Amino acid sequence: MTEGAPGNGRGNVGAARRVRRILLTIAVVTALVYGAGVLYLVSQETRLVFAAGRPLAPGRPSEPFQQIDFSRTDGLRQFAFELRYPAQSDTRPWILFLHGNRATVASRVNIVRCEQLRALGFNVLAPEYRGFGGLDATPTEATVTTDARHGYDYLRGLGIASDRIVIYGWSLGSAVAVNVAAQVPEAAVILEGAPASLVAIGERQYPWMPIRTIMRNPFESIGKVKRITAPMLFIHSREDAVVPIGEGRRLFEAANPPKEFVELRGGHVDPADIDAGRMFGAVRRFLENRGVLPNDRR
Repeated sequence: MTEGAPGNGRGNVGAARRVRRILLTIAVVTALVYGAGVLYLVSQETRLVFAAGRPLAPGRPSEPFQQIDFSRTDGLRQFAFELRYPAQSDTRPWILFLHGNRATVASRVNIVRCEQLRALGFNVLAPEYRGFGGLDATPTEATVTTDARHGYDYLRGLGIASDRIVIYGWSLGSAVAVNVAAQVPEAAVILEGAPASLVAIGERQYPWMPIRTIMRNPFESIGKVKRITAPMLFIHSREDAVVPIGEGRRLFEAANPPKEFVELRGGHVDPADIDAGRMFGAVRRFLENRGVLPNDRR
């Protein structure tokens, strides 16, 4: 019995060392995997957020339509689609339409929206962002906001008063719209499928990652929407799986009155097709009631 005790002690020490080595190995591997995941998200953020780089789609709006080039002091090329209402276009209000990611101004989903908005009685200007539609540069929150602001400044340069300009943003474009509308005066703001915060969405998608720390393009609309004093219309599909309707509701609650929230059908992409009557009817009523859009139905 006494002879076996030292051997058992050495065995126990050896086993403890093996356990420590295994635990250390697990910890190191876990840290390496976690670090690799963080590095992946950092390196892929531009692709995940913007999904840019697509060439300009071949589609074009119906006439009257023209593609215009902006004159920029930084020398960078930028263009926009301009759709004028066929009758009395010089006196009509304007919509500055800001599209989302994974598309260009010439994508069908954006053309459908622009044509429907024009049919309500608006002139429509849809600027393209750098990094989209064949334009050079890598998009960031700052650059897409600057590019959208160039669209607004172009309209003001035409002599269009701010009370004749409505800023309309769809999807990621709604976050861009909040950024611009928080800086300038406008007649109204319309947000379709709007996220309150891309950081919050990212945290739900990757709950084990430090998204708030590493995200360079947070699009924290909920922290900026209070700066907007113009009337706001929020339209959001209850079936939206990309930007859950709770995100839109959260942003709506943070906004100043007057404001209105309208629920649609059709998911994130298709309300303009599936629920067009309700969607554009809500836009018409909202802007007629605030004197932005003439009531031509009287």
